[in-house]
Amino acid sequence: MLIYGANGYTGELITRYAVERGMRPIIAGRNETAIRALAEKHGLGHRVFSLDETAKLDAALNEVAMVLHCAGPFSMTSRQMGEACLRTKTHYTDITGEIAVFEACAAADGKAKDAGIMIMPGVGFDVVPSDCLARHLKDRLPTATDLTLAFYGIGRMSHGTQATMTMNIGNGGAVRREGKIMPVPAAWRTREIDFGEGVVKTGVTIPWGDVSTAFYSTGIPNIEVYTVAPRSAVKMMKLSRYLGPLLSTRPIQRYLQSKIPPGGPTDEERAKGKTLLWGEVSDEAGGRVEARMECPEGYTTTALAALNIAEKILAGNFLPGFQTPARAYGADLILELDGTVRENITANG
Repeated sequence: MLIYGANGYTGELITRYAVERGMRPIIAGRNETAIRALAEKHGLGHRVFSLDETAKLDAALNEVAMVLHCAGPFSMTSRQMGEACLRTKTHYTDITGEIAVFEACAAADGKAKDAGIMIMPGVGFDVVPSDCLARHLKDRLPTATDLTLAFYGIGRMSHGTQATMTMNIGNGGAVRREGKIMPVPAAWRTREIDFGEGVVKTGVTIPWGDVSTAFYSTGIPNIEVYTVAPRSAVKMMKLSRYLGPLLSTRPIQRYLQSKIPPGGPTDEERAKGKTLLWGEVSDEAGGRVEARMECPEGYTTTALAALNIAEKILAGNFLPGFQTPARAYGADLILELDGTVRENITANG
């Protein structure tokens, strides 16, 4: 296995967890100093190249059965890595949450099948827990036509995650209607979400990856995703409806990116954190079911979920073509991670 972007916050965490599980990945990235230091720390082989260096990229992929791509923003990096995987017949996974990346990967389904490889973007917190919850709800109500998901992350974001969010701040929101992804204004809707145990929060719609992936996992044509955000963040999202073009300009982006603190949560902060999820499906006859889920803090979930899927692929457990986590491995995939619990809520109708 090749871990590309291993020196980023999440990539480094995944590398550490991989070694603790007895895995011996080759790590790679553009920053020679950082990659070499990380390789020496864990006694791993390493490669240094940018994604523009096609010969080096292909050579590295030809050494392994799969890549775990951790270098975002994935809207700027996934195409090159994905095309290289098709050329070298190497399984592709990444930790994206970007709708455009999921859709581009879905469009490569035929090419991936021809190459005999699996393409599975979103093997981390984006979107394994929510994808599995969506599939679980669909299994409980096979006639479902509408899906609503929500999550509440208790913990701190990494520099990379904040950088990607900042880059997309002027792009508005997205939902799925009648099977089609539709643009909507940022912070389009809000609603109260009961995450259980007295935790009731106001959620706001966001263009989360499940707007793409849950459709492939469930076939449900109408999908919305909510998250809990501070009031200041919701105000900024609504403001971006009018200032989107300005916020997307290079000078403003440079300024906003410069204000993002480096690094991410400490091990202690991650241990204290957790993520709560809620989902609901309904059908045209008035049937409705709900479920809740709790899983480890987001970055911990990303590392554990990505490596769990990597181990399956390396053991030969994969489906050729574009796949989502729950479509390939079922709704209970997320329950394989320690610290994850799921609760069904009484159905109405």
